Amino acid sequence: MTLTQAALPSRTFLTNAILVLAGTALLAMSAQVSVPMYPVPMTLQTLAVSLIGLAYGSRLGAVTVIAYLAEGAMGLPVFANFASLPAFTGPTAGFLFGFVGMAWLTGFMVERGFDRGFVKLFVAAILPALLLFVPGVTVLKLVTGLGWEAAFFAGCAPFLIGALVKAIVAAMAVKGGWNLIDRR
Repeated sequence: MTLTQAALPSRTFLTNAILVLAGTALLAMSAQVSVPMYPVPMTLQTLAVSLIGLAYGSRLGAVTVIAYLAEGAMGLPVFANFASLPAFTGPTAGFLFGFVGMAWLTGFMVERGFDRGFVKLFVAAILPALLLFVPGVTVLKLVTGLGWEAAFFAGCAPFLIGALVKAIVAAMAVKGGWNLIDRR
């Protein structure tokens, strides 16, 4: 069971639509919290994607990220540094598209029993976050012409500690949400 299923047991289409809009707003805001790095900035988007996957589950989490990408494709400035459509062809494109799989896998793990307890929530957050580097580094390599080693050191290595910290924060936040629900 996901956190939103527990908090909102009788969700309607309207409720899900509001959750998707809230999730895309969270993603857009998290993209603006950015540490400029070249060629990939460090943002809080992966934290937001983890939170969405942990709280929403696989399908609603993936739909939320797809809606976010659609907002950017429509020209809304939702990506890092208020970018929109050009981000789909730049060095961060693999990460953007990888967010869909990350949200889905995080939610899938939660739906399969990684929904309670800090350690399980952490595992459900960190594994998909680490797998995000596969499409991220691959597209980075293809777009920039870097070799594999250079792409790894530009698009993965500097972000590993951040991924760990973000997974811890996401697990703590969702665990806190479960604690609130359990007290009700």
